[in-house]
Amino acid sequence: MSLDSADFRKVIGNFASGVTVVTTDVDGALHGLTANAVCSVSLDPPLVLVCLGAGSRTREVIVSSGRYAINVLGSGHRSHSERFAGTGDGKFEGVNWEPGRFGSPVFPGSIAVCECEIEQSIEAGDHTIVVGRVVEATAANGPHDLPLLWYRGSYGRLSEEDGA
Repeated sequence: MSLDSADFRKVIGNFASGVTVVTTDVDGALHGLTANAVCSVSLDPPLVLVCLGAGSRTREVIVSSGRYAINVLGSGHRSHSERFAGTGDGKFEGVNWEPGRFGSPVFPGSIAVCECEIEQSIEAGDHTIVVGRVVEATAANGPHDLPLLWYRGSYGRLSEEDGA
């Protein structure tokens, strides 16, 4: 029995994930994309991975730059997610950001940020798995810092009653 991609998308969509925007700066040119296939790999050394679509121009730039930042979006950043999920230039127009340690754009108000140097990239199906060594990390610790979630093809959020 063969599983087609539409059926697999429905199945894997039952796994709720956080929403991030992965960014880099190459010679003053800003690049970013929305990603929800992100996870920790190792605590020692600190490694994270992000899966980037093979057809993405931003993927090519991130892999060639050797560095990137993962901005973990809070529930109030849905507009960032939607903006960076699109294609084309101008994604950063009107977006508040500041340069991270190595220049990759970091969004103030993100609930967490990992700035990474690429350790390894692996071609896997229609994506590239990019493993990065975390060289700088910050996390918000406020009681109202709730994550933006992606579940079954749409946005969701935790409520404060969920014990977040």
